[in-house]
Amino acid sequence: MTVYFPEVSKVLYEGKKTDNPLAFRYYDPQRVVGEKTMEEHLRFSVAYWHTFVAGGKDMFGSDSAQRPWDNLTDPMEIAKARVYAAFEFMEKMQIPYFCFHDVDVAPEGSNLKESLKNLDEIAALMKELMAKTGKKLLWGTTNLFSHPRFMHGAATSPNADVFAYAAARVKHTMEITKELGGENYVFWGGREGYETLLNTDLKLELDNLARFLHMAVDYAKKIGFTGQFLIEPKPKEPTKHQYDYDVATVLGFLRTYGLEKDFKVNIEANHATLAGHTFQHELRLARVNGILGSVDANQGDELLGWDTDQFPTNVYTTTLAMYEILLNGGLAPGGLNFDAKVRRGSFEPVDLFYAHIAGMDAFAHGLLVADRLLTSGALEEFVADRYRSYRSGIGEQIVQGKVGFEELSAYALEHDQITLGSGRQELLEAILNRYILEV
Repeated sequence: MTVYFPEVSKVLYEGKKTDNPLAFRYYDPQRVVGEKTMEEHLRFSVAYWHTFVAGGKDMFGSDSAQRPWDNLTDPMEIAKARVYAAFEFMEKMQIPYFCFHDVDVAPEGSNLKESLKNLDEIAALMKELMAKTGKKLLWGTTNLFSHPRFMHGAATSPNADVFAYAAARVKHTMEITKELGGENYVFWGGREGYETLLNTDLKLELDNLARFLHMAVDYAKKIGFTGQFLIEPKPKEPTKHQYDYDVATVLGFLRTYGLEKDFKVNIEANHATLAGHTFQHELRLARVNGILGSVDANQGDELLGWDTDQFPTNVYTTTLAMYEILLNGGLAPGGLNFDAKVRRGSFEPVDLFYAHIAGMDAFAHGLLVADRLLTSGALEEFVADRYRSYRSGIGEQIVQGKVGFEELSAYALEHDQITLGSGRQELLEAILNRYILEV
């Protein structure tokens, strides 16, 4: 059997003092943190599209990546080689999960029937290798944005034939996801949005998107697919405005159309910042509303205004992310999927390993810090004390719904000398820094 990454043996934990670039410094899969191992907490996943399909192309340049399967010419042979490479990579990286779009794993045919046949053939190979290696599918999804047929959207297209075609692709990919034991299924509306309202029936498009998702829920029940449905928020790019703009927008949409019990969100860090939020904000908003399902782990460049999909290396950000995830009780059946790509100049195969090691160590470090912070109560106790006025007296009556404007007005007339407490932001930031530096 062909070995696609001969320069790398299994990547192992060697501790933070190692100078081996192909070893983990913080990620020790079997280390117990709290009541779970790191592997159970983090549930790392490889993004098939960025890792094995992306060629390093950007808007100003052609492919730059050098990959061991580049010398093949037949599309299906390339697809099969990528499968073998993916499982070799996951084995060597100790990554238990992977994620895919349908067109990442199998080339499109000359018609829909041929496309689905190609997907079935590659899925059968994946199932075989999953059985041999124990690797699992975190989630599957359907690419409803790359092909020109989706230029005006998929479920929100003004052309009903496109709506039907999209439904056929989702139906089949959902079946494949079930066959492979996928634990989730993701909807990312890459073109579900608009470029201008001058040619857009906004109400019809939103209604149609809801109809599409209801159909997916109904079909999942029919075939017995019990995985979690996820929606991935993103504000823009490729469209000017996307209907899944951020967590708050998705939450409002789900509640409006009666889908809130069937869907959670898959939050991508870089999408959060494109929406003008922090990653932690989106995680917390999802968590407190009970819809935090999974995470696409990456980061953006604050000096660039587009989705750069870089590997996460900012420990400050990963700490706050893991803080929210621990408070959520974890992500299962979701996980941390590295929806990230190596930079265009990092074109050698070994760079895929360096990148994933960096990301895995950053989240492992963040997990350790977040666990220590929660165990100490350093932040939670301060927050609880800051809002103590709502646990007794008039505050408790407000929370319990026992007073209205009349009662509150009467109270305020007798208690108009108000004393406030400091928010202590700088102190809390210093505490966070101390915990990060001590790990």
